Amino acid sequence: MDKDIKNAKGMSIVLAGAAGQGIQTIELVLTKLLKQSGYNVFATKEYMSRVRGGTNSTEIRISSEPVCSYVDKIDMLFLLDENAAHRLRPGISDDTIIVGDKKEVSIDKNMVDIPFHELAKEIGSPIFANIIAAGFALGTLNIARDVMKTFLSGFLADKGEEIVAKNIQAGGKGWDLAKEKGKSLDISLGIEKDDSVAGQPGMNGSQAIALGSITGGCNFISSYPMSPSTAVLTFLAGRADKFGIIVEQAEDEISAINMGLGSWYAGARAMVTTSGGGFALMSEGLSLAGCIESPIVIHLAQRPGPATGLPTRTEQGDLELALYAGHGEFPRVIYAPGNIQDAFLCAYKAFEVADKYQVPVIILTDQFLLDSYYNAPDFPKVPEGLKNHIVMTKAGYKRYQLTALGVSERGIPGYGEGIVSVDSDEHDEGGYITEDLDIRTAMVDKRLKKGDLLKQEELEPELYEDSNYSKLIVGWGSTYHPVREAIQLKGGNGTGFLYFKQVYPLSEKIKEYWGKAEEVIVIENNATGQFEKLIKREYGLSANRHIRKYNGLPFSVEEIYVQI
Repeated sequence: MDKDIKNAKGMSIVLAGAAGQGIQTIELVLTKLLKQSGYNVFATKEYMSRVRGGTNSTEIRISSEPVCSYVDKIDMLFLLDENAAHRLRPGISDDTIIVGDKKEVSIDKNMVDIPFHELAKEIGSPIFANIIAAGFALGTLNIARDVMKTFLSGFLADKGEEIVAKNIQAGGKGWDLAKEKGKSLDISLGIEKDDSVAGQPGMNGSQAIALGSITGGCNFISSYPMSPSTAVLTFLAGRADKFGIIVEQAEDEISAINMGLGSWYAGARAMVTTSGGGFALMSEGLSLAGCIESPIVIHLAQRPGPATGLPTRTEQGDLELALYAGHGEFPRVIYAPGNIQDAFLCAYKAFEVADKYQVPVIILTDQFLLDSYYNAPDFPKVPEGLKNHIVMTKAGYKRYQLTALGVSERGIPGYGEGIVSVDSDEHDEGGYITEDLDIRTAMVDKRLKKGDLLKQEELEPELYEDSNYSKLIVGWGSTYHPVREAIQLKGGNGTGFLYFKQVYPLSEKIKEYWGKAEEVIVIENNATGQFEKLIKREYGLSANRHIRKYNGLPFSVEEIYVQI
């Protein structure tokens, strides 16, 4: 292994076991406590589509500086289920310390024998094995025992005194074992604490999308649950009372988007959250939004297709679905945030742009971004207050009045004297059905004029790393962090990274950046190069080569490093 890759930032801990063994609980305990203790943390998970059995894993990175990418290397591996070991072998090296029960895990090299399940039964239930493992990890990382105890007391307060006491006992047992066994472990952390980390926002991508939506004025969400988008729905539902949000779990995605459109018609700011299969059902509603010029915000969380595909994995396979969904021709905006800060920003901006220009706005994410957690310094600030784009109508109001820029004043029923008529058939300025061919042409032109306006609102691509590049990596969405870290490991050396968080309308600035490069490489988590094809369609630009991955996992820093 290249020494630069081997020395990638900080320490990587992987926790692996079967679904139902509490791997997610360990992740929550460790990430919260490590951040609270002043460590930069990153966590991401991969899991099978089942409630029990299978094998799941969580990777936690700890570093002196911010880390936000997935790596293959494993410094310490907690195995609660041997079946998980096979899938993790690419990251296991001679230096990996493996912690597990020798009765259940048949790996001898660098094995620390901890009978997790036997110890858990002594405490009262096998379920406590996960907290014993968490305690062992915290002890190894020198997090004070009292800090762990205080955290567990608050974290589990609603479970009752007996459960809290047993979890503290389990965590303490693991912590003691770490101190006992740790003398023989060759762990050189070399990680410095930063007290400012404790006060930084820490969240995953789902929470960032939800918080950006709240900030953007979201007060209605109608969705049908579909992984990995459901976490946005549940986060908003859990805060519905506090922020005045109406939450409706619809019977299907067709109902969901039509409820969203109805709420915008009544004056609300609505969103729907779904994944590829659900978005396919929404395509007629998307076209309806285009025809009646209704704002709508759609969060499309990508996962590998076609059909059900790999419902709990990640991929950037739905860009073309978002681009071309809906029959007929009408403008739209597609954001594709690549980090937590931009997830918040894009969600906020989606509501503003949808409302101002009366168009559908799609926020394109994926499982990797949504399920990745890290502390986020430099969190974006947005303007205070929201601009009201709804007008009080007067008698004779025309919902689709032809204007020079293509945007008509938007009224809502009951607010003013005018009648607010909308029609899914082609309509005249008043919103009444028509088959007048000249009016048809005028209405199509009116709607398409907004496309030029939307370019004025674009989130421009951003150039990172070496600005005097000869080699340019072009990426979008969640490739952001692994590409940046890979180039940093490389030391720059003439390599720049052009990152897009808005993929449509596509910024013309790409031509300027592209023209300076001797070699252009487009990186995507899909098989056919959907963004690369869009670039060629819009501006006739061809890349020298590409890097693609589509097995359901995100790019690791190491594999990008090798390929660039």
